[in-house]
Amino acid sequence: MSRWDGIDEFTAVAEQASFSAAARRLGLSTSAVSREIARLEDRLQTRLLHRTTRRVELTDAGRDFLARCRRLIDERDEALAAVQPDDQAPRGLLRMTCSVSYGERFIAPAVNAFARQNPELRIELDLDNRLRDLVGDGYDLAVRFGHLTDSRLMARRLASRRLILCASPDYLARRGAPRDLSEIASHDGLIGSSEQWRFTEAGREVSLRPTGRWRCNSGAAVLDAALQGLGLCQLPDFYVAEALTSGALASLLDEARPPDEGVWAVHPHPRHVPPKVRAMIDWLHDSLASAQRSPA
Repeated sequence: MSRWDGIDEFTAVAEQASFSAAARRLGLSTSAVSREIARLEDRLQTRLLHRTTRRVELTDAGRDFLARCRRLIDERDEALAAVQPDDQAPRGLLRMTCSVSYGERFIAPAVNAFARQNPELRIELDLDNRLRDLVGDGYDLAVRFGHLTDSRLMARRLASRRLILCASPDYLARRGAPRDLSEIASHDGLIGSSEQWRFTEAGREVSLRPTGRWRCNSGAAVLDAALQGLGLCQLPDFYVAEALTSGALASLLDEARPPDEGVWAVHPHPRHVPPKVRAMIDWLHDSLASAQRSPA
C-alpha cells in the first residue's frame, strides 16, 4: 500500500462534491473511489467527508487536508512535468482568480479558448472582486491591476487599462461640465467599487473622494447610471469605449487623466514556474494584446 493511495480520489470527490462525478473524472468505478477514501480515513483515523444520500461535504479536517492534497498533487505533477519536454501539453489542475467584470469580459473567453486547445488541463476560474491570498488559498495564478505590493508573488504585465471620467450629454446640459478637478465636488458622483477617483495634477497623481446619492459595486451598473444622466463616473476604458464612440457619453478633464494601470498576471514565486502557469500567462498576454487592438 502506498501512502499516496486515496489522495487523488479524496481530492476529486472534494472538488466535484460527488463520488460518481469524481469516479468519472478519474476513470474509476464509484465503489473503487469510495473504498480508497474509506481506507485513507482509516489510516488517518480522521473523518474527511460527511456523506448523505444527497450530498457530500468536507469536515473541518477535510478542508485543511484538501488544501494540502492539492499542493501535493500539483507538486507531484509538476515534478513529473519538469523532467519532460518543454513542449508537452499543459496538464493537471490550474486554479485562477480575477475580478468579476474584467474576468467575464476578457479573461474567461481567453481561458476557455486555452482549455479547448489543452484537453488534459483542468481549470478552476474564480471571478471574485476580493483580493484573494494566492499562497494561502492555493491559487496558481491571478490577474490583478495597478500597483502590486505582495513581494511573495512574481508578476508579468499583460496589458494596460485607462480610467476615464465621463458623463452623458443630458447630464452635462443640465449641470455643465467640470472645468478642473476642484469642481468635481459640486457634481453628482456615481460611486462604484472604488471610494476614490484618481487623476494627475501638476505632474503628480492625486485622489479625490466623489460625493453623490448613488452607489453600486458593479461597473456595468455605474455605466448604466451614467448613460441615464445620473452623474459623473470614472470607469476603466473597456466599460465606456462604445458609449464614447457613439456619443452616449463624453469624456471629461482628459488632461487630468491618471497614468494607465497595468494589468498583471501574478503567481507564487517557486523556483520552477510550472509549465501550465507559464503557458497560460503567455496565452493571456497574446489574447489581451489582440483584444486591445480590436475595436470596442
